Amino acid sequence: MRDDNDALSRGVVLVPRPGVVALALALLPVALLVADLLTPPGVRFGPLMVAAPAFAAIFCTPAGVLLVAAVMLPCLVAASVVNEQLNTANFPVQITTMVLLGFAAVAASRVRVGKERALALSRQVAEVAQRVVLHPLPRRVGDCDLASLYLAAGEEAEIGGDLYAAARHEGRTRILIGDVQGKGLASWAMVSCLVHAFRQAVRRDSSLTEVVRELEAAFREEIGERSAVADPDTRPTGRYADEAFVTALVLDLPDDGPLRLVNLGHPPPLLLQQDGTVTTLNARIPVPPLGLGDLNGGEVVVDQADFPPGATLLLYTDGVTEARDHSGEFYPLAGRVRRWTALPPEALLAAVHDDLRSYASSRLNDDVAMVAVRRAPADVYLKTNEGELTDVRNAA
Repeated sequence: MRDDNDALSRGVVLVPRPGVVALALALLPVALLVADLLTPPGVRFGPLMVAAPAFAAIFCTPAGVLLVAAVMLPCLVAASVVNEQLNTANFPVQITTMVLLGFAAVAASRVRVGKERALALSRQVAEVAQRVVLHPLPRRVGDCDLASLYLAAGEEAEIGGDLYAAARHEGRTRILIGDVQGKGLASWAMVSCLVHAFRQAVRRDSSLTEVVRELEAAFREEIGERSAVADPDTRPTGRYADEAFVTALVLDLPDDGPLRLVNLGHPPPLLLQQDGTVTTLNARIPVPPLGLGDLNGGEVVVDQADFPPGATLLLYTDGVTEARDHSGEFYPLAGRVRRWTALPPEALLAAVHDDLRSYASSRLNDDVAMVAVRRAPADVYLKTNEGELTDVRNAA
């Protein structure tokens, strides 16, 4: 995706390049000088020239600010001549003030540029860490086509707590999506822990119930280790042990038959049919999030739903449905997505992403993660003698 589209996906407002802005601001003192020449002596535009380096400090590099200040000073002297102020006692004070303001603008620009570089570096580190833990999902797993999207709420380089993962073992595809309470490095350590535990459980061919219990065990172990090494003087009493939680959705997609899922306090997935039908797959019995399993005695409730060929599952975190428009209304995902039920996974997520940005005016209050899973039509995949699926599109 191009750089400008990537910036829009982050909610960043695009501005012209600093060099273009510096040239435009350098013309401002010239324009004010011309205005002084065309107006009576009683109307003075010279003092307004100080706005040029002030604005340059916001948008330009230090070199750009110097250029603007270098143009401003002779224009200011010329304006003083036009307005017959050159020989007054106030002129040395005025020119000294402008010089000091110019130096201050250069210094402010240097500080701003330094912080922008540090922020950019921090963001790059965060993005690398995210790619290491949240690998891009494979485009095809078993008889399903997949796509994923992760969208940070703001420009700051704070790592979010949304997560997703997919793994395949012995003719079954398992998918995890979740949302860790909180943000920053603490939540990212939990994301890494849960994704690793999920992949390990799938490799061990654990049942869906066992996968959930292993995630719960990994969560509690991580919380316990974090509580043990935290500073007792700064750790809120009972917070890690009693209040931390993770909402999650774990799916089991066999090559044949209906899907099975466990919803741990997470927004329910949407089943999209190509005819425009959208079904919300609500849990029969609400199950507490990871970390709060004691509330129902640790019981794991497995639900089942039809997932016919050609249908698409849309998984998402609450950052999608809790996005608001200018009037405060929540984003109606189930209603809006009816327009795109026939789209393939990648195009579907792109359409929801663009519509969400437009609806919320690019202001997101929470991170967003989405995963789209489409079961291919029955005539697309054929089983080999070993029981594995082969894609007839590739064979062609």
